[in-house]
Amino acid sequence: MKQMRTFCLLAILTFTVGAFGQGGTKPATPAASPAPQAQASPAPPATFASLVDRQVSSYEKLVVEAAEAMPADKFDFTPASLKIPGSAYSDVRTFATLVKHTATANFRFWTTLTGEKMPENIKGPNGPDELKTKAEIIQFLKDSFAVGHRAAKSLTPENALEQVPFRNSTAPRLYLATTTVIHAADEYGQMVEYLRMNGIVPPASRGN
Repeated sequence: MKQMRTFCLLAILTFTVGAFGQGGTKPATPAASPAPQAQASPAPPATFASLVDRQVSSYEKLVVEAAEAMPADKFDFTPASLKIPGSAYSDVRTFATLVKHTATANFRFWTTLTGEKMPENIKGPNGPDELKTKAEIIQFLKDSFAVGHRAAKSLTPENALEQVPFRNSTAPRLYLATTTVIHAADEYGQMVEYLRMNGIVPPASRGN
């Protein structure tokens, strides 16, 4: 009988210890796998249209910001007014005319690619005479670059080398699209000089 009681006591202790061990030590929960990160979409392949449009955007920013940087009361400025000894500024354009000339060239060349009509108020290389205020002239400039974007987007691998009227001859569409940007770059260089002659640092040259 004593041996039976001892056996039963050992069995109860064994069961209790086992139950305590199972309740006090839980199996480790596996760590959750990190959520997969979304991969960035690859950039679309470059095209004639996208590359030229990027060029148009680059010089649109430079030229428009330079025009906006000149105070309204300086839009009639010409270097001839400085009377610099030995200079040859007597026949150069005013700042206003320089901006209008740039926009006029944009319209003339880029409308050839888009098939749009030239603005009826353009009568010569220096743009509409009736545009006098800074706001009017800058809007005219912005409108000309809008045509540039449409011209760029019209380019395809099939039509890029197609000949179109240019001056007294013809030229490929791609050439006409990009040479207009080059012309804008040339005029931008002159605008920069006009700004600096008036003590104005061009926006593109200012520190951040």
